Amino acid sequence: MLADAIRAEGYRLSKNRTALFWSVVFVPIIAVAIGALTNLVLKGSETKLRGDEKAPPELREMLVSSPLDLGGAMVSAAADLANPLILAFILIGAATIYAGDYRWESWRLISARNSRPNLLLGKLAVVAIMSLAAMLLMLVAGLIENLIKAAVFERQLTFAVTGAMAGQFLGQFALSWLRIVQFTMMGMLAAVVTRSLLAALFVPLVVGVAQFFSPNMLMPMGVMPDAWVAVLINPGSAVDTVSALITGGARAAALPDGLPLKAGISLALWTLVPLAASIAWFKRQDLSKE
Repeated sequence: MLADAIRAEGYRLSKNRTALFWSVVFVPIIAVAIGALTNLVLKGSETKLRGDEKAPPELREMLVSSPLDLGGAMVSAAADLANPLILAFILIGAATIYAGDYRWESWRLISARNSRPNLLLGKLAVVAIMSLAAMLLMLVAGLIENLIKAAVFERQLTFAVTGAMAGQFLGQFALSWLRIVQFTMMGMLAAVVTRSLLAALFVPLVVGVAQFFSPNMLMPMGVMPDAWVAVLINPGSAVDTVSALITGGARAAALPDGLPLKAGISLALWTLVPLAASIAWFKRQDLSKE
């Protein structure tokens, strides 16, 4: 029955070309366009930037003529697949999936054909698949961007991947996927509680912005960023901690004692609690008027 719910939601999403474009295709296209434009602008200002000692190290690094390692670039790209821009646009499709039946008043037509937990889990599975597709396209966009960079700055291409790098890539990719799904589940809870598409879209954005600025608000109160409260209310910082563990080396060694445990608990709570609350609320919900 869960498989039926997944197939039904997948079919409906496949017919919604607008949601698919904005959630899956738009950001990779923009990333390639901005990357190409940036490289061309930097190439035009190359002489000036090379002689500017005050230029940021990141810009000076882009101008070096050393070979460009695509393997390392892909590992870095995998760690950035859950950036705010991607989260915001994937949320468009997720909100449509989670709140669509309220908007179209179709819950009463389909809820009799499957259990309510399966209906929500089917939506979650389709959002996870959609997120995976968006991430894969972003990796392709990152590869294209690096090929453009190599062509513009006439840098040789290499592809040196060790076992450790492959493990980092898989770990960072899985962590980014989890972060995206976790973020969209706030939209699921908002959709079920409010029955509103706009709430499913904007509540996660507002909560996400508040979480991002929470360390700055808590520090004047004497709450450090590695304290239990600070980590538990900010899953984004928990993801950064887990990412540091996956990267290893000096970045992982610099983590305060106990922070990885706090990060793991925070990420688990922000993943499981919205899901459990959504299912519990949905099972008690009256859908006769939908």
